[in-house]
Amino acid sequence: MNLSAPTKIVFYISLVLGVLGVLAAVIEIPFLSGISFLLVVIAWVLLALGSILTKF
Repeated sequence: MNLSAPTKIVFYISLVLGVLGVLAAVIEIPFLSGISFLLVVIAWVLLALGSILTKF
């Protein structure tokens, strides 16, 4: 399996989701605080898929 760098858009989307998830865990944000762990997991999975799949 060859790993590649994710595209910039995938990286930025996962970065935004990860930061929102961490902020929602620390600061009370309506709607996001309940799914903060899920946001971080989605960000990690998206980044992993971007590294595994080519042109993703």
